[in-house]
Amino acid sequence: MHPLDVVKTRFQIQRGKNDPTSYKGLGDCFRTILRTEGLFGFYKGILPPILAETPKRAVKFFTFEQYKKILGFTSLSPGLALSVAGLGAGLTEAIVVNPFEVVKVSLQANRHVYAEQPSTFNQARQIVQANGFGLQGLNKGLTSTLGRHGVFNMIYFGFYFNVKNIFPVYQDPTLEFLRKFAIGLVSGTIASCVNIPFDVAKSRIQGPQPIPGVIKYRSCFQTMALIYREEGYLALYKGLVPKVMRLGPGGAVMLLVYEYAYGWLQRNW
Repeated sequence: MHPLDVVKTRFQIQRGKNDPTSYKGLGDCFRTILRTEGLFGFYKGILPPILAETPKRAVKFFTFEQYKKILGFTSLSPGLALSVAGLGAGLTEAIVVNPFEVVKVSLQANRHVYAEQPSTFNQARQIVQANGFGLQGLNKGLTSTLGRHGVFNMIYFGFYFNVKNIFPVYQDPTLEFLRKFAIGLVSGTIASCVNIPFDVAKSRIQGPQPIPGVIKYRSCFQTMALIYREEGYLALYKGLVPKVMRLGPGGAVMLLVYEYAYGWLQRNW
């Protein structure tokens, strides 16, 4: 799914139709990257997600279960507790993943051929040497990442587990699998549509600034307001199509693997 993430980031960091590097559409973006950067251009920035994926998912699902247990002792309704647990899991996950996102976006924004761009570790070293580990360096865009992951997981977990309990369970394993997959697909799609303004703000903050050496995109809501003022409301939804193509089915697969693996562990451990 990584090529879709590269395309999504490219759309999010381009600044309106006057940007000379603008892509005309999804097909044009794929063709341009393939023509000018080669096939490996679609895999720029892939190492940070690979390195982050295991701890990221572990944190997401572990903390979701812990928050569920804690919220079980409160007066919140079960449905609301699931959404709040998802929010907490997303915020915790964001803290773990943000440094990886900073490196990934900076690599994805690089339009040179794959062989000419710095390695992942060199890119991370350059960011740290220039700006340190703080909110201007390796943790740049943290507030946007918190918003992106918090909102996504709040809807993702809340919608899936609440809606799943509404529809009847099928005795046929195949039909039951398809039922869960469909609900997971809708969960990932809706969550992606709602949280994308945070995603666009994150990409702008973590990506190249319009004027080198001058920080234009500073904080989450300042960036959203600036994008809205300069480019219009729809600019906050740039990259939505590749994002949904990636996280709709990807989100369904992740929840299904989680559910079946969790059930197996409960039965056998």
